[in-house]
Amino acid sequence: MAGRNGQLKSVVIRSLRRFSERYFPEKATRSSMLDKEQEEASHFGYLDSFPVDVQFLIMTFLSPVDICNLGATCRYWRAMVRDPLLWKYFLLRDMPHWSSIDHLTMPDLELLDAPLVSEHESLDDRKEEEEKNSELKCDYMSEYLKGCPSCRQQWLPSRPAYELLTSFLHYLMPSSEPRFAMFGPGMEEIDVSFVTRLMHAHDLLPVSGTPHRQINGIGSGISYLFNNQHKFNILTLYSTYGAEREKARLQKGSVSNKLFIFEGTDDAGHPVFTPAPQVQKVCQEVDGFIYVANAEPGEGDGACEAAQIRAVLNFVGDSTAKPLLVLSCVSREPEEASDGAKCRTPCVYVAKRLGLPQLSNRWMVQDTVAESLTGVLDGIAWLLKSSGVKI
Repeated sequence: MAGRNGQLKSVVIRSLRRFSERYFPEKATRSSMLDKEQEEASHFGYLDSFPVDVQFLIMTFLSPVDICNLGATCRYWRAMVRDPLLWKYFLLRDMPHWSSIDHLTMPDLELLDAPLVSEHESLDDRKEEEEKNSELKCDYMSEYLKGCPSCRQQWLPSRPAYELLTSFLHYLMPSSEPRFAMFGPGMEEIDVSFVTRLMHAHDLLPVSGTPHRQINGIGSGISYLFNNQHKFNILTLYSTYGAEREKARLQKGSVSNKLFIFEGTDDAGHPVFTPAPQVQKVCQEVDGFIYVANAEPGEGDGACEAAQIRAVLNFVGDSTAKPLLVLSCVSREPEEASDGAKCRTPCVYVAKRLGLPQLSNRWMVQDTVAESLTGVLDGIAWLLKSSGVKI
């Protein structure tokens, strides 16, 4: 990743330098400008007098908001800060460090694999019309700003009036506590038990008891209290018995998943699953799902995981109304590697691995640590809001 970023950095600098030389040659001969051009030139400060590579280096230390403000200062910077290669570089650099992503803010990762220019072509070799079309197809700036945690709130669409009215009426009507089914390899494969930590985190999510509503073969689950006022229930679904799970964890092996029935493969060769009978009942009863993914580096079977998530979401006819929270879980707080990369699978790549962008349901991926339960409250808050709870 560090080598790829370094190559892209040099490409960005060359692109900005060619852009500046082609479209703003007046910068080199500012003394011969006409009066109208001199009025705009008076807005230039010390920053524009630096070489392009120094300007780029300075921009890498600025926040997205600062860069956008810089683009509002004059025509030169307005064009410079929209360079697609610049924002592609920012995406590749910053995206692995984002702690959450959802169905509204997920960037299009296919854009990162698409070449912006061919191997023997530079940006200044293109015709103007081709450049405009390329920027429309590869708007890395928009992809970055809608996904960056510090900017995404400004890019979220406003809620329609009917949703606000529905939310208000839902708040006035008393309702039973929402129930969620929790499953996934992150509960079973990592060294620290996420479920055990959750049950004993009384300062974070106090246990408020067990409800009387039973589901045959599953039980009633455990109820928790969020923010000391909102009760919700979690039904924990394990893939098999405890002894088999522990043996598989220690031996780094796999277990026979009793939650799903393997039906074969589809025309594309992807596995197809059907929920087991007891899980089918759960899918009908719950208000949403919590999937605990194993975010340890190199872990996870994307094809099977994605197929099992689709199986539970598609079993109920009105499944699109049921939100999905993915807790991207590691055992302990990851230490920063020498190159600055996190020692965990970034949440955006977990979302891609699980095929979440193809779902019609609302979903969110939240980085979580089993030992400290970091990120759990943020994920639960989103899940409750998506289930109609007024937070």
